[in-house]
Formats: sequence, C-alpha cells, structure tokens
Amino acid sequence: MDIEGSSGTDHSPRLLQPVCERDSEGHQFMKLANIRGRACAVDGERLVDLNRVSGGELPDDPMAYVQPSLIERARLVLAKDPNVETFTAELSDYGPPVPRPGKILAVALNFYDHAVESKREVPNEPAVFPKLTSSICGPFDPIEVPDTCTMIDYEAEVVVVVGKQMRGVAAADVWDHLVGVTAGQDISDRFEQRRPPLGQFSLAKSYDTFSPIGPVMATLDEVSDLNNIALSGRLSGQQVQHGTTEQLIYSIPELVEWTCRYVTLEPGDLIFTGTPEGVGTRREPPLYLVDGMVLETYVAEVGTMRNPVRGVVGQRQDSSAEHFVAGTGAER
Repeated sequence: MDIEGSSGTDHSPRLLQPVCERDSEGHQFMKLANIRGRACAVDGERLVDLNRVSGGELPDDPMAYVQPSLIERARLVLAKDPNVETFTAELSDYGPPVPRPGKILAVALNFYDHAVESKREVPNEPAVFPKLTSSICGPFDPIEVPDTCTMIDYEAEVVVVVGKQMRGVAAADVWDHLVGVTAGQDISDRFEQRRPPLGQFSLAKSYDTFSPIGPVMATLDEVSDLNNIALSGRLSGQQVQHGTTEQLIYSIPELVEWTCRYVTLEPGDLIFTGTPEGVGTRREPPLYLVDGMVLETYVAEVGTMRNPVRGVVGQRQDSSAEHFVAGTGAER
C-alpha cells in the first residue's frame, strides 16, 4: 500500500534502505518496528526479526530497544550477515514501536504559528502535561471516536523517545540521553478539554487510541538535522498541517531540560513535542474527526502513519457543541 506524504513522495514503512546502512565513515543507521509484538529492523519493504536472526541473543520485545546499548548489539549482529533472513508484513501488523512507555508527556502551544492561530501569547515556560499510557495505539490502527463526542481534533507531532534516565540534564546534553524519534498524533476531545468548571488536558487527550505512534522508531543518527525535523498531517487526502521543529518555541533540548528539572525521565518515556498550525478547532468552519475519515501523519526519516477514524458507541450524553462554554480551557 502506498501512503503519500505532503510532498507526494511515498513515506510508508517502505523506507528504501538496508537494515543497517553505513555512511561514508562506516557508521550504521537503523529503524525499528513492532511487528505483531516482535522487535524488527526495517529493510525497505522487508523486515528482520532481531530475536530470530540472533539465535535468541537479542530480545523479541520491542520495548527492550529503548536501550542504546541494545541497539548497538543489534547493529553488530546484523553487520555480521549482509544476507540476513527477511520477511514481509501487512501494515495492520505494525504496532506502536514503543508499546509500553512508562509515561507520556506532551506540551501545549509549542509552535509559534499555533500560538498565533490560538490567539494566545507565547508561553514564558513550556506548558507540559501527561497523557495516559493506555491511549497508545499503532500507526495503522483505527482512531476510535465515541459517537457522543462531536469535537475530536487532530495534532501531528514529532515524538522523541528517552534512552537514558534524566534528571537535571542540561539542554546541551539532552540528545545524548534520547534514543529515537517517531511520529505521533495527540488526538483531543476539545469539549472535554474545555468543559466547566475547570477544563483540563490529560483525560481529554487520553481516550483509548488517542495516541497513535509509529510506523517505526528511527535512531537519532537516521535524522539528518535533529533541530529541523519536518512533519505534516493530512485528513482524507487534504493537507491540514505542515511545519518543522525549527519553528518550535522551545526546542526539543530546551523542552526536555525544563521537564527533567521536575520529573525523572526513564528509558522508554515518550515526549510529544508540539503541533504546528492547522488544528481543526481553529479552522472556519471547524474540522473535526468523524467516522470514515483517514488521518495521515508524516515525520521525516520516520515515515507516515495512516489511521482510519472509526465511530464507536459512546457513553456521555452532554457533549454536543451547544453545551460548550467558551473560555474555560487553554487551547493546544
């Protein structure tokens, strides 16, 4: 299946490179996928089961590969045999590359253009909030929209994966403590986010399936410019978001430095780094997710997720727009 990115080029998991491509200095790159719950390296359209090709030396659990030392071991195993056994998989076989993060943190209003479209001042400090880990789903899984919810929004984001414990780490050292990059969507129920009397982010952004990630985790050496990672979102074929991390208010190192002043970050934690302009709630008229749509999310060097939107029977009976009271919650 072809999945088109915003440029019209194919950004599906067919990443068109060897399992461990080498640069001019011999350094090896790697992309990792979760295929039916097993850790695999991606080789174009084909995959390598790391546990099997290593004779059991490498673990089969994708979560294990948030450890940089284990990725290096995998590179050594793969380098020994250029004709390693490969296989193919359906897109539906791809699970979240980091399936059981210890925690998920995200940040509000971290793109200048999104702050402008939200009619809010640029934050003096990052506005960080948690998302429930149960909201994680795979890169081609359906996003489930309760039929009682009418204001479900999309937010394309670059997601970074923690590889080493961090507390009080300076921005200059942050990349040394991260292990990879993936694509993510911070799906949001705008009604619940703004609902009186308080308005809050975490639950509104943590329904089941509201945090798809993937299709792969790219190791940092895969990324040509860590300070300028392109991302985009398409909804049923229409480009709705586009930007690069160069436009972030707080760069990824600055965001992580601020966060780990207060929270110890552990290997496998995920940090959603912000969304560019174009979210549905700020469009005229608003554009919300409904049954039958397809949401595509592209991150350079990672690929494109393609999540169909599926309506499901909901429980809440008071979520129609007529109950919304403006100004009761901050905008993402």
